[in-house]
Amino acid sequence: MTATADRWIRWTTTSSVVLVAGIAAVVSYRHMHELALRHGESLLGAMLVPLAVDGMIVASSMSILLSSRYGRRGGFPAWSLLIIGSLASLSANVAVADPTLIARIIAAWPSFSLIGAYEMLMGQIRHSHANCEIGERRPGAGDKHQDLRRRAWLWALANRAADGSLPSGTAIATQFSRSSRWGRWIKRAGAAGELG
Repeated sequence: MTATADRWIRWTTTSSVVLVAGIAAVVSYRHMHELALRHGESLLGAMLVPLAVDGMIVASSMSILLSSRYGRRGGFPAWSLLIIGSLASLSANVAVADPTLIARIIAAWPSFSLIGAYEMLMGQIRHSHANCEIGERRPGAGDKHQDLRRRAWLWALANRAADGSLPSGTAIATQFSRSSRWGRWIKRAGAAGELG
């Protein structure tokens, strides 16, 4: 796929997320605001609660994205907060709906679609960065991480099994606190002679 097609796909996804975010900002915010008022929250508190919930979703997603850019998984707190925030948003939307299945599905949809679209965009960004990062790791790229990759390859060579097989990509990644994808890349690149 060409770089132009990649940009077009990313632009379309980003535009879709912005559109869905605008819809969710109106519908989901109103639902959470109404729920907070029903349960005795002050007017100011009811205005801020939806921002706190959605803010936690965005902050945890950004934390996971940043970790991914450094070859890590994101950690338990970020994933936990993302899940909790997403469930809180969905639950608040469902709680204010009329007690019928159709009404609850309609009330939950904006929040659900925002969470799904936003995570698809984050996945595209993570995948795009991983591909760029792997491309930069070719010989002669001269990036500052080459020494770490060589050390990882030397570690893999030094820790071969009795039958001569290399450790798994996951084992290499764990040893150097990186993602499994990074470990698999080390194994392939080392075996191909790209890491010296």
